Amino acid sequence: MTALTAPSVTLLSTSDATAPATRSERFGVHLVGDGVDVVVSAPFADHVWLCLLEDGEEGELLERRVSLLPRLHGRWHAHVPGVGPGQRYGFRVDGEWHPGHGMRHNAAKLLLDPYARGIAGEVELRPEIYGHPVDDELAPLPVDGPDERDSAPFVAHGVVLADHPGGGVANRPRVTWSRTVLYEAHVRGLTKQLPGVPEHLRGTYAGLAHPATIEHLQSIGVTSIELLPIHAKVTEPALQQRGVVNYWGYNTLSFFAPEPSYATRAAQEAGPDAVLDEVKGMVQLLHEAGLEVILDVVYNHTCEGGPDGPTLSWRGLDDFGYYLHDGSAADRYLDVTGCGNTLDFRNHRAIQLTLDSLRYWVEQVGVDGFRFDLMTALARKAEQVDMEHPLLVALASDPVISGVKLIAEPWDLGPHGWQTGNFPPPLSEWNDRYRDCARSFWLTDAAAISNGGEGHDLRELATRLAGSADMFAHTDVPGGRGPIASVNFVTAHDGFTLADLVSYDVKHNHANGEDNRDGSDNNRSWNHGVEGETDDPEILAARRRSMRNILGMLFASTGTPMLTAGDELGRTQHGNNNAYCTTVDGFDDVALSVDWNLSEPQRDQLATVQHLAALRRDHVVLRPWRFRRPDETRGGRPTLMWFDEAGEPMTIDVWHDPHRRVLQKYRVSRDVEDRHVLVVLNGAANEVDVMVPSVDQRFELMWDSAWERPDAGERLVVDSGHITTLAPLTMRIYLSL
Repeated sequence: MTALTAPSVTLLSTSDATAPATRSERFGVHLVGDGVDVVVSAPFADHVWLCLLEDGEEGELLERRVSLLPRLHGRWHAHVPGVGPGQRYGFRVDGEWHPGHGMRHNAAKLLLDPYARGIAGEVELRPEIYGHPVDDELAPLPVDGPDERDSAPFVAHGVVLADHPGGGVANRPRVTWSRTVLYEAHVRGLTKQLPGVPEHLRGTYAGLAHPATIEHLQSIGVTSIELLPIHAKVTEPALQQRGVVNYWGYNTLSFFAPEPSYATRAAQEAGPDAVLDEVKGMVQLLHEAGLEVILDVVYNHTCEGGPDGPTLSWRGLDDFGYYLHDGSAADRYLDVTGCGNTLDFRNHRAIQLTLDSLRYWVEQVGVDGFRFDLMTALARKAEQVDMEHPLLVALASDPVISGVKLIAEPWDLGPHGWQTGNFPPPLSEWNDRYRDCARSFWLTDAAAISNGGEGHDLRELATRLAGSADMFAHTDVPGGRGPIASVNFVTAHDGFTLADLVSYDVKHNHANGEDNRDGSDNNRSWNHGVEGETDDPEILAARRRSMRNILGMLFASTGTPMLTAGDELGRTQHGNNNAYCTTVDGFDDVALSVDWNLSEPQRDQLATVQHLAALRRDHVVLRPWRFRRPDETRGGRPTLMWFDEAGEPMTIDVWHDPHRRVLQKYRVSRDVEDRHVLVVLNGAANEVDVMVPSVDQRFELMWDSAWERPDAGERLVVDSGHITTLAPLTMRIYLSL
């Protein structure tokens, strides 16, 4: 902790614990009566202390240790009088030190309460924070015993906070899935440079809820903002050692406390309670604007890393219970996350911690849902993945959690890790097959055709446009989870931005300091002839058209669309497809934030997104919530039909022909007051004459991706049987009259 200049700890006194004031089974430290009730799990410990902390003179850390009482099922508990809000604390655990048996108890290490709702101070990267002896480079030393140096001055401390639900709990927008448009954003990155947001609010929770931010979100049709992790985080030791910091935040220190560095300076100086209030205020203001808040949550691993990592919390309490171990050796972890460790969801405490955390953020903070990072890890029983896992059953049956939006990132790095389409209700899922299909059709196939090759046939394209029934229509409920369970996305924080997707053939991640080894090589991108920046007007025009094609397909597809912050403006990361870290101090991270200084083409793209979002919002036919039944008809015709460029129904031969690059999708609205839609896609590198299918309709052209701006072209009216010419690599959206 930077406020302390000496590593020594002064022990003021030791107090016998008293029986808890209540028989509460709530884990953590909670205000009750004249003090606090304490419950912590440490099933293999010999002794556990609650450590009450305060700063002494000359930077000395003063500590009063309170012995906790053992209880059944590995709990330690007590009621401690005289403890009030704002009290800093931690735990110390004494017991067996035997890493080979999964025992890493070390009373010299102050442990953060896994249930701490506020934190004070930061973790300093020093040898003292490691439970085992390390050298100056933090490499393990060949010593059998634990490290005996005290870690208390160099780790984050828990802070006792009172329970009081935020105002956002009572005014949830409760946006239906069929109306939902997700917007993935970073708290700092979205508003760091946003004009209209006062300087002292930029890059903060308060800045996210500022009217200037809200106005932009509403203008592009966003209903639900999905925030990259805001749980308190720690930058990985390997990153710190090479002078960079974790920007994204997928390295959790606390599943309850919000990240303090995203709060305003005033809130940080006022303390953890003010930081939490700022988060609650953000949620309330966004709710008042009709916007939901979805949190990206990382329960699959913690910031303690692999067995050679620091001892900050879970490892010192119950290493064998919290972490998934290799079956061949208790001192080795089974890491399916790529982050050094994986929480073991065979363990009831890991499940309970996750459920308690989720309920806290819903009931106390007021958030509207969660996106689960690497969620396959949460459904694991060691190397096996179980879609009837107790955690998944609990998510579906819990009266609090089941009532909010739940989104799975349906993969991890372990055996059988790819599970897209397999998660049970009420979970929706990031649809990576949609992402890959959209990129292939508009970019890699187009690049191949432009160079004399060929692309794929149209079968998968139609499946993705219609909501991916192959993945989301199959459960024990007729119709499955429905197309709304498919979160359709083409870009996300992980990977190229939309502008980079059309500007680079390969990644350029040298700034990350890993010799360009990190990040995906399967980008399915197309630079349109020149790698990176160019002044060639034809290439720039082609890139803009490709971005409009992808955006048009996203908003015209059945399912739940997700935009990545800045894609509506053509934001670039200069070819970095893994911009998870920054070489600056974490506060001057302008390079990774949204640049709001827009060129004319960027303003055109923003207008395009606004137009497409409005079309989707105003017309139910673009956002059906269930799949079409096989026998569903209207006026004697199927309510969903596919046609080729000649206006003829698609045949088996055409579906399988990779040289056919035109597809027409006609959908009848279930709302008798709504209009029907015709979406026409031309993936050919040449102009194509397309006949409007004979469906006894007149159609008005609402949008053409050949238009630089939505108002740049004429709103033509065409009849069934009319022949119209589509420009190369473009798409159109028609609505019936």
